Amino acid sequence: MSNQIGSRKVIVEVCNAKNLMPKDGQGTASAFAIVDFDGQRRRTKTKFRDLNPQWDERLEFLVHDVDSMANETLELNVYNDKKTGKRSHFLGKVKISGSTFSCAGSESLVYYPLEKRSVFSQIKGEIGLKIWYVDEEASPPNSSPQTDDNKKEETAPAAAAESTQTQLSSSETEAEKPTQTPVSAPSDENKEEPGAEKKEGDEKPNEEKKEEKPPEKIEPSPQQPPTPPQSAELVEQPHPPIAQNNQPNKAPQANANANASELKVLRQTLSTGVDRRTGAFDLVDQMPFLYVRLVKVKRAQNEPVSPAYAKLVIGTHSVKTKPLVDNRDWDQVFAFDKDGLNSTSLELSVWVEKKDADDKTVENCIGNVSFDLQEVPKRVPPDSPLAPQWYSLESVNGEDQTALGNDVMLAVWLGTQADEAFNEAWQSDSGGLIPETRAKVYLSPKLWYLRLTVIQTQDLQLGSGGAEPKVRSPDLYVKAQLGAQLFKTSRITVGSSSSAANPTWNEDLVFVAAEPFEPFLVITVEDVTSGQVVGYAKVQVTSIDKRMDDKLEPRSRWFNLIGDEKKPYAGRIHVRTCLEGGYHVLDEAAHLTSDVRATAKQLSKPPIGLLEVGIRGANNLLPVKTKDGTRGTTDAYVVAKYGPKWVRTRTILDRFNPRWNEQYTWDVYDPCTVLTIGVFDNGRYKHDDPLKKDVRLGKLRVRLSTLDANKVYMGTYSLMVLLPSGAKKMGDIEIALRFTCSSWLSLIQAYTNPMLPRMHYVRPFGPAQQDILRHTAMRIVTARLARSEPALGHEVVQCMLDSDTHIWSMRRSKANWFRVVGCLSRAATLARWLDGIRTWVHPPTTILVHILLIAIVLCPNLVLPTICMYAFLIISLRYRYRQRVTITMDPRLSYVDAIGPDELDEEFDGFPSSRPMEHVRVRYDRLRALAGRAQTLLGDVAAQGERLEALFNWRDPRATGIFVLVCLFASLVFYVVPFKAFVLGSGLYYLRHPRFRDDMPSVPVNFFRRLPPLSDQIL
Repeated sequence: MSNQIGSRKVIVEVCNAKNLMPKDGQGTASAFAIVDFDGQRRRTKTKFRDLNPQWDERLEFLVHDVDSMANETLELNVYNDKKTGKRSHFLGKVKISGSTFSCAGSESLVYYPLEKRSVFSQIKGEIGLKIWYVDEEASPPNSSPQTDDNKKEETAPAAAAESTQTQLSSSETEAEKPTQTPVSAPSDENKEEPGAEKKEGDEKPNEEKKEEKPPEKIEPSPQQPPTPPQSAELVEQPHPPIAQNNQPNKAPQANANANASELKVLRQTLSTGVDRRTGAFDLVDQMPFLYVRLVKVKRAQNEPVSPAYAKLVIGTHSVKTKPLVDNRDWDQVFAFDKDGLNSTSLELSVWVEKKDADDKTVENCIGNVSFDLQEVPKRVPPDSPLAPQWYSLESVNGEDQTALGNDVMLAVWLGTQADEAFNEAWQSDSGGLIPETRAKVYLSPKLWYLRLTVIQTQDLQLGSGGAEPKVRSPDLYVKAQLGAQLFKTSRITVGSSSSAANPTWNEDLVFVAAEPFEPFLVITVEDVTSGQVVGYAKVQVTSIDKRMDDKLEPRSRWFNLIGDEKKPYAGRIHVRTCLEGGYHVLDEAAHLTSDVRATAKQLSKPPIGLLEVGIRGANNLLPVKTKDGTRGTTDAYVVAKYGPKWVRTRTILDRFNPRWNEQYTWDVYDPCTVLTIGVFDNGRYKHDDPLKKDVRLGKLRVRLSTLDANKVYMGTYSLMVLLPSGAKKMGDIEIALRFTCSSWLSLIQAYTNPMLPRMHYVRPFGPAQQDILRHTAMRIVTARLARSEPALGHEVVQCMLDSDTHIWSMRRSKANWFRVVGCLSRAATLARWLDGIRTWVHPPTTILVHILLIAIVLCPNLVLPTICMYAFLIISLRYRYRQRVTITMDPRLSYVDAIGPDELDEEFDGFPSSRPMEHVRVRYDRLRALAGRAQTLLGDVAAQGERLEALFNWRDPRATGIFVLVCLFASLVFYVVPFKAFVLGSGLYYLRHPRFRDDMPSVPVNFFRRLPPLSDQIL
């Protein structure tokens, strides 16, 4: 394999496994691993009777197509060797996407948890792997005698595969005979056994061909016989063919259109790396555009070289190309919105700029050509681009002979926004070639947590010499800075003893680092007493080690501290640094997370689905600015964010009902995530005022877990924005959504996995530290996207990330309070229902509850089954009355209708406040009144807990004595009276008729209220 010309090899080093499930019936397992990648299979040796086997074997695979390596999946299956047991047991599997492979030199040991093959599999443990790839240079052909060698090289992969299959089958021939059991065996192990045998390569060649035939039947063109490479490619990706085989069988009587749409969805979900835009734009309307591609002009007369440009005129639309000299090519594409054209003809003229005797520029037309728009051909992708042709230029007045022999090369066709030339073309509806109005895709920077552990310092040179360091005891702390981030350790007093002279901190300082990294991490030791810097050290960020988990501690290093010019050596500091790849750097609000993957790509799993968003248009937008000082206008564009990918549509200028009809896709790794869509007015494209900002017109959020899979959601949703004057509807937006799931098993399994990567639970951050890191990451993302070209304004990024949710707002506080009240209202409803039963408001219901109480006491084993069955029936029946997927912001839930103008002005006030002192005083007094009520509520809650503690601490000896005697008497009574009788008696006493009740509080309530709290000891 290594002799292939211009090849790439993937090396998989199977290191070890930990805590495997014993499967040989003797408490151990004899494990071996089988690795499949790109149609090739390799096997490790068997480690006998070891639940923590150590292989350290390298397996090499040849990549047939380098470009499609990211779409391949490496599958590793671990089995118990059949030689030591009755049958080959499945010990677990791991699937790794090819996009996570590292190049040679950057590989690292990653432990992958072993996954189940079916719901009934009993699997545990993890396996450690190192995966990397190596590119080999192409060897030039030498002479003809080498043709025989080339033939041998072509057959080498097949021979290697056959030898591997033969080796596996021959090594397990003895174990195959006793394991030939029927497929319909009832045991779970026998159900898994045929799959395990297939994994081990025990099939014959003719059986492999039979397995390859079903996927070949679902090719798009079944009338053509599939070629061997296609069949191999289908074998490499086993899951999509299974989905394709099952999907048509579910609805064989569906119509042709439905089947066609299902096939389109399936083809899109075959692989995560294919271009999903091919044949896309099915969620939006097709917008007709007139395309004109101008290539170059050819002049007949040998005149001095002078600039030439072309002018396109369609009715009132007129546009010029860039002037070119030296017979260069224009190579420009113009896209005109066909619905906005007011003429049926296109006129193109070529002009030449010359200078007369007075050195003035004179423009002369050297000819023109006209096209009838009704005869322009149509082109629909994936058709090839239309080839430009030469057209002879005609004179303007028909008598001028200067146009003879002048030709222009161009192409004219009718297309849609799906044309590949649309993105780079001059667009009539977005202002031409203005960069700030073009559609763009942005990516958030890759963020890491940088952990700095300050251990200790030694040989610190304090003071300027003499006996000064011995007299005083300075307070030292360590300060670390990465870019604009600055964190400090606690203070430590340096004493005269040997142990105190070398202060030790052992504190962690965590930073947010973005790729490309800042050059240095600066560590400084400062003296608080004198306010002087003892010394500093610089750590190069690119030299810091990266780790994926907490199993290996990063190495610690000593750095010399550099002082001033007089002290080139000021001591040394012992630190430990690492870039944490096992965390997900949170850069969004906690309730709006759109990505939960770990930073290290080695830990990422394949996507479970595909999210497609069609941004169709907007209706009835309100004007937000004036044009020419006479009328209002809006230049709207849409920004959508999911995960690290941001998309920005083109800006439609001066329209209140813009139509974008753009479609975008995202890979989905977790269904419990949120898509954010915002509409803004473009205020930066004119460059007339650098202080202008884009104005928000509204925002929507879509939680993917509320969407049904493989279903299109299309509708119009209101755009609400909160202004200092109150909530205002700025218009409507029309969007289409589709969440396509490639594997239902993976989708259901995602609900059982933790939300965040493992490191968040093994070494968690505190709430305050996590909040600081989140806002730091938000600022980094905002600054990086603002430096893009064209820039995504910081006000746009902050609006999409909701970076101001931590700032105090009376409106949000009331909204959250009523959310809590709404959640507790169910419990209050239940309490009112019980009170109505115990007070006999509806006697038949109370009698039925008495009967239910007796049934529960007599048959307690039916309580849980009955509750679960009632829950199943009630929740299943409520599915028909489920609410529609809510995408629009809810003004009632946001509490924007019942809030005063002063409270809204307080919400829009900056931090610190910029309002007059009188306004701030009024708001402060209002906040004090609100905090006073909250203070009283907290005191009442604390008093109830203190009364309960006083009951056990003998703060009131008489009350505690009474409670002790009651407990003694109750123990004797419960010893004699059966528990069922006690429950039945208590229930009947609670449900007794009102004529047997007293209006005064019960004895236990009176006794509890008389217990002493600690409120009397507070000043």
